[in-house]
Amino acid sequence: MKTQIRSAFISDVHLGTSACQAQYLLDFLEACQMEYLYLVGDIIDLLHMRRRVNFTPLHEQVVEKVMALAREGTRVIYIPGNHDALMRRFCGQMVAGIEIHRNRVHYCADGRRFFVSHGDEFDSALHAGVFWYVVGDFSHTLLLRLNTILNGMRRLLNLPYWSLAGFLKKRIGKANRFIRRFETIAARQAQELKYDGFICGHIHQSGMRRIDGVLYCNDGDWVEHCTALVEANDGQFELVHWADHKEVLIRESDLVEEWVAIPQTN
Repeated sequence: MKTQIRSAFISDVHLGTSACQAQYLLDFLEACQMEYLYLVGDIIDLLHMRRRVNFTPLHEQVVEKVMALAREGTRVIYIPGNHDALMRRFCGQMVAGIEIHRNRVHYCADGRRFFVSHGDEFDSALHAGVFWYVVGDFSHTLLLRLNTILNGMRRLLNLPYWSLAGFLKKRIGKANRFIRRFETIAARQAQELKYDGFICGHIHQSGMRRIDGVLYCNDGDWVEHCTALVEANDGQFELVHWADHKEVLIRESDLVEEWVAIPQTN
């Protein structure tokens, strides 16, 4: 029996890289029946594939499954990110039954309107160079490789999936401040555009916060955390973790209102 949901939002899959947790994503797509599937950027890592290609048969199965969902009636909407930015040239077109857009407005079952984009448009405002100087692109790649090795060992010991990169990121003060600033700026953008909320990815940090009267949702990633944002048939959102164990991380109904100033990153 498939899990019935209205909408699913996934991003930062990074197909074509060794860090992609393709099997868990495939399990998620096969387990759920949905009206809408939003691919919120960095689905295929074309940027990484310029240097090295790790596009395995399992990655092909993920692509085939998404195309099958489109054929079977799911409305699939692809919003390219910075790692698959080459696909932005096809915005406004439909390819293999998949709509491609720069951004999109999602209408929830309860009538609310959410602005959906990858999130990389905030990089310049966030001075992202400072963040990546702290975390380091090379260091992040190394962490993801260690994460893959570690979880291979954990599977042999029958231990559940655990994100090393995510664990360390939460303990870096500047990374936390960057994430908080990103969340607040995204929420303010939705507020200025008169939307009920903002849905994005990009920062590999899933989250859901009610900020200054709007709902910020980040669907996370499929290289570190294996998370998706799902909309139930009543229009309410949940953030789910989907690996060798399944877990609802956050329910919209459990959130409290926050009134915040935009934090500094330095």
